[in-house]
Amino acid sequence: MEIKQIKITPDPYEPFRLAQGYRVGDLLFISGQTAIDDDGRLVGIGDFDIQAEKAFENLKNVLAAGGSSLKNVIKVTILLRDMRNFEKIVALRGRYFSGPYPADTILEVSSLYSPDALIEIEAIAVADSAAEWKS
Repeated sequence: MEIKQIKITPDPYEPFRLAQGYRVGDLLFISGQTAIDDDGRLVGIGDFDIQAEKAFENLKNVLAAGGSSLKNVIKVTILLRDMRNFEKIVALRGRYFSGPYPADTILEVSSLYSPDALIEIEAIAVADSAAEWKS
């Protein structure tokens, strides 16, 4: 089975010595996406809505680079600094994902890679070429 690293340009994760994700056959394993811009800067300091939007957009971009899309996500793990944002996550899931919705784990954590980071999203997806079952 072929294993291929998913790369984007520019890659703001490169300084952290980690991959955006890997494609293993028809499955994609995507690293946790946060509100980092193309220059590696965290955006939306203190604003959960801005950070959540950027994290979902970053997830979308990495999936596309790996040959998939948000519609093919089968599992997400969402890390929140404050579970009071749970309802906002439910609304964002409805906007970014479509039915059948992916399996999901949502956790509240005391810290992420930066004390200013409020959300991180990692995902497992199926490649576009193998996703006929999820229409």
